[in-house]
Amino acid sequence: MVPPAVTWGLLAAWAVHDVEELATMAGWTRSARPRLEERLPWVPWERLEVSQRHVNVAVGLMGGVMAGASALGARTGGRSPVFQAALLGFGAHGVMHLAQAAVTRGYTPGAVTAPVVVIPFSVWAWRRLRAEGVPVRTGASGWAGLAALPVVLAGVHAAAHVLTRPRSDRAVCSDTAGAGRTRWFRRGRRS
Repeated sequence: MVPPAVTWGLLAAWAVHDVEELATMAGWTRSARPRLEERLPWVPWERLEVSQRHVNVAVGLMGGVMAGASALGARTGGRSPVFQAALLGFGAHGVMHLAQAAVTRGYTPGAVTAPVVVIPFSVWAWRRLRAEGVPVRTGASGWAGLAALPVVLAGVHAAAHVLTRPRSDRAVCSDTAGAGRTRWFRRGRRS
């Protein structure tokens, strides 16, 4: 039987890791931007700078994703493809943090807990699943789960962007011809 430390441990390890991101991401994107613009001028740094409010919402939304994946893992004894995709994505996410720190030649949010929480937990959880005889997704399904990581991250950040956009940028206009449909306008332009 797969212990809850494997399935619910994913949520716990994610929470420890994301506390670091929650505490550092907004400030880091502001303070590191001038240095990074000089070192990596092709990256659209102005699009990557986020507010603390955005970080809070994005972390909350991702917490929902991880809680759901952990619950599916617990319910299926670690067999859920969603749980396994989240576990694989979490481990890959840790490796990405180390790569980002190497590319930027310095600290990036999440770089402290990636090598001491994210990667070790992920490796341990995969070993436990295998030791318990749980079939692990490999091949095409494993790659599909890994490919979902950037899609989920982009979706979470896009939703956080919409939810944290200043109210002055949003105006609701009722469309009488559209039978109750609502149109969003941004600074006088339809969006």
